[in-house]
Amino acid sequence: MGRLFGTDGVRGRANADLTPELAMAVAVAAAHTLAETDRSHPPLAVVGRDTRASGEMLEAAVVAGLASAGANVVRVGVLPTPAVAFLVGEAKADLGVMLSASHNPMPDNGVKIFAASGHKLPDDIEMRIEAAIEANETATWHRPTGAGVGRVHDLLDGAEHYIQHLVGTVPHRLDGIKVVVDCANGAAAEVAPTVYREAGAEVIAINAEPDGLNINDDCGSNHLDGLRAAVVEHGADLGIAHDGDADRCVAVSAAGEEVDGDQIMAILALAMREAGTLTDDTLVATVMSNLGLRLAMSAEGVRLVETKVGDRYVLEELRASGLALGGEQSGHIVLPAYATTGDGVLTGLHVMARMAATGRSLADLAGVVTKLPQVLINVPVADRTAGAEAATVRDAVAVAERELGETGRVLLRPSGTEPLVRVMVEAATEDTARAVAERIADEVRRASPTS
Repeated sequence: MGRLFGTDGVRGRANADLTPELAMAVAVAAAHTLAETDRSHPPLAVVGRDTRASGEMLEAAVVAGLASAGANVVRVGVLPTPAVAFLVGEAKADLGVMLSASHNPMPDNGVKIFAASGHKLPDDIEMRIEAAIEANETATWHRPTGAGVGRVHDLLDGAEHYIQHLVGTVPHRLDGIKVVVDCANGAAAEVAPTVYREAGAEVIAINAEPDGLNINDDCGSNHLDGLRAAVVEHGADLGIAHDGDADRCVAVSAAGEEVDGDQIMAILALAMREAGTLTDDTLVATVMSNLGLRLAMSAEGVRLVETKVGDRYVLEELRASGLALGGEQSGHIVLPAYATTGDGVLTGLHVMARMAATGRSLADLAGVVTKLPQVLINVPVADRTAGAEAATVRDAVAVAERELGETGRVLLRPSGTEPLVRVMVEAATEDTARAVAERIADEVRRASPTS
């Protein structure tokens, strides 16, 4: 068995790569691994899902696996990933499971595991779960019978608890702000519009009619054209786009211009520094963040700490250093004072709160960051490791770095969730960035052709 966990849980094509049998095995192994330190009570698990049709099937498998391991299960139904993490903490549960493939297309699904705190699992715990599955321990572990079998209950008001929590975090009402929210036909379809309205905004919701098949389908944070058009059509102050499980937030200005995670982090960092809540005047971002963010934060006297790609690595650094803000260019923004993981709806609230407090437009606030042209090419490969680590690829990267010098940078990394190698180049001009990126991408294709 290869590496099972990627950067955000176990993910694959539902009922092909990610089968009910695998989902059940992950659930059993997770229950034994995360609850093994305290046998004084039956473990408690919280299980949620996004709107994918396959979520119903996989939820049944996960719930059966958890109950067979002696865990009591609380099903919370369709909710954003950060809502499930929040409810794990609220219920003082031993673990949580979210069934979602985030921004991936509908045929995919995933299993995300949360520890008792509502935080994502560190690498060593994931490796222990994988080792247990590989050793087939799920077939040999003691299985309780009779009263020892886990019980299953439904929590009907989980969304209300989460909504109240989010609305209670904003320092300013959003009255006077008109926002279009793209719910990606996903887990935010009911929660996001409700939260923004209760906080005082005028809300137009689009792509908020999930049918199990249309999640992320030409909508949401990866497809902004529809949101841009709706913002202009309705004369809104901004648009906010979430992905399928609503742990991301990207925005568009009143003119329809994209405001990405880097710019959102800058907006929040300066707001928090002004309020005295940006610990050590430090922001945590990943290596994928634009050089423009680094330059902007340096000019403002904000220190920037880099991590590997993945909001869980951002969160690990935030927790280890006691910091207050971090995130990714993709729109995963972590505010540890209010959430244990990236939370798109929370992020959208605080961006609008900054607009309301200052009276400034989103475009004006985002203008603190001047982004360098950045080209990202996702190269399909047969083998992610071979595609990223071949000698010819490393040589091409070295040549590019010498050419760019201090005026740009190259980042090459295998995807943690898909059979892709990501080639990212920043340069003084888009033409230069694209030419360099294409040259490296060609070497990746040659190193690991898909056919």
